[in-house]
Amino acid sequence: MTGVQLQGDLWIGGAPLIRGLALGFAAGRWSCLLGPSGVGKSTIARLIAGLPGPYRLEGALATADGQSLAGRVAMLAQEPQLLPWADLVQNVTIGARLRGVRPDIARARALLGEVGLAGMEARHPAALSGGQRQRVALARVLIEECPVVVLDEPFSALDTVTRLAMQDLAARLLRGRTVILITHDPLEAVRLADQGWLLGRGGAEPLDLPASPTPRDFRAADTLAAQARLLARLHDQSLKTDRKEPCHAPH
Repeated sequence: MTGVQLQGDLWIGGAPLIRGLALGFAAGRWSCLLGPSGVGKSTIARLIAGLPGPYRLEGALATADGQSLAGRVAMLAQEPQLLPWADLVQNVTIGARLRGVRPDIARARALLGEVGLAGMEARHPAALSGGQRQRVALARVLIEECPVVVLDEPFSALDTVTRLAMQDLAARLLRGRTVILITHDPLEAVRLADQGWLLGRGGAEPLDLPASPTPRDFRAADTLAAQARLLARLHDQSLKTDRKEPCHAPH
């Protein structure tokens, strides 16, 4: 198992995005980054995944075992990024094909069934809805064996019932991995995360999560109470941000 530590200040171009980061993503557990749009959650996801961008970290990104993250991270981005010319099985197995190894077709078909797309294996992305494309991308991540998995808004295009089912599936199939979940959804954070942080311009504040095992029952009293607390914190954070915005006279 691979734990990940991130410390320092995150910059976009010449401007600071988040200062004073001190995040420790525990090995074999689910960690969550929650916060409003534009605060830097996806930038942190790209940084951990080793993807290029107009950002820099003035600090350190390290693993608990001292080894590089290169080749050990699977990422599900906000956009499914499917190959339009490939069928669903080919899309799910693209990682193996790029590595030059034999793809596990049976496993790919089984995962497509688990995400609710059985019988659609020969279709192409253009024939799918947005939610179906997102589930293909989820299956593409689930087939990988990387010890670190970054999920950036992985269920955002799904209806509520399907979202709950896919959360449960991901929690089951990724158990024992180091998972970093990016989300705007307080209930999603409470259901899935063992630990987490609320991000703001000034840094990251720990989330108050129930002690019960994940994935937590969305109907349970402790889950609902934690969701309400997170909503209140997000609301307060939004009010503070609004107060800091300068007012401009209309032209």
